[in-house]
Amino acid sequence: MHHGNGGVYMQKLIADVFMRFFTDALICNQSDSAIINPGKGKIAYTTDSFVIEPLFFPGGNIGSLAVCGTLNDLAVSGAKPEYMSVGFIIEEGFKISDLIKIVRSMAIEAKKAGTRIVTGDTKVVNAGKCDQLFINTSGIGALNEKHIPLSSGKLVKPGDKILLNGPPGEHGMAILQARKLFSFKTNIISDCTNLYPLVKQILNRSGQVHFMRDATRGGVATVANEIARKCNVGVEIDETCIPVNREVAALCELLGFDPLYIANEGKVVVVVDAMDAERTLNGMRRVKSGKNAAIIGEITAGHPGKAVLKTHSGGKRIIDELLGDQLPRIC
Repeated sequence: MHHGNGGVYMQKLIADVFMRFFTDALICNQSDSAIINPGKGKIAYTTDSFVIEPLFFPGGNIGSLAVCGTLNDLAVSGAKPEYMSVGFIIEEGFKISDLIKIVRSMAIEAKKAGTRIVTGDTKVVNAGKCDQLFINTSGIGALNEKHIPLSSGKLVKPGDKILLNGPPGEHGMAILQARKLFSFKTNIISDCTNLYPLVKQILNRSGQVHFMRDATRGGVATVANEIARKCNVGVEIDETCIPVNREVAALCELLGFDPLYIANEGKVVVVVDAMDAERTLNGMRRVKSGKNAAIIGEITAGHPGKAVLKTHSGGKRIIDELLGDQLPRIC
């Protein structure tokens, strides 16, 4: 508990763990606020909290997840991620060796993205008052004014194509496997990644991107319903066109889950003008996180406000909105 009281122990923790990896000049000032210059134009600002269990999973940990999740929220808004804050709530007794692994992974992900971690906070709570470690983040990105409509979806129209950059459900199934609830094992790895390089490629290839959203909690199905409801259009997803991870599909079938509703941390749903769809798709496939990208559906004038799945058998069914988490604490 001394590590959270603001005294010598806390200063030692900050120096030995956080300042060891977070080395930006602004955070090294250790002032109450980071004074930043976002430059001309608009900025995008986001915040998020991460409470995943377990903290370490195939393909990442709570630290890399926190950075990628924050960067992705900025990226799909059309913004270039520039600055981040990080706040830690740590349970008494948590291993500093594990904290070092997590903080190191955060620094690595931020550096790869060219994003500066410039301010932060640390709190330590009594044993039993927090499940090991919670992380809160905020992010600021530079936003070109022409990309402002991407978040609102106001440009979405019937005829637009819907693209997805890879198979859904990998993160959620990797977390489920990491919880060791079953005797069998899989090779499923979380798709946790920074989507900004992919988004940058998409925006460079096409001037007709009408909407983007990363499919995190609630998965692709939730994004499909959000588009339909927000834009008052019909959404049709073709099940035969959705890229598939066979292990994810098998595990979902075994456990009674639908991959469309399972969480992702490296998947983006893109709505683009039909004339630009193939060019955008080809550009996505040039980036590692988009190599399995596919056109999975389209926007229609029919059934406004509803999302529909064209099934393998040739029928159609409503993609219902998720009422609760299929898997809690996955991010």
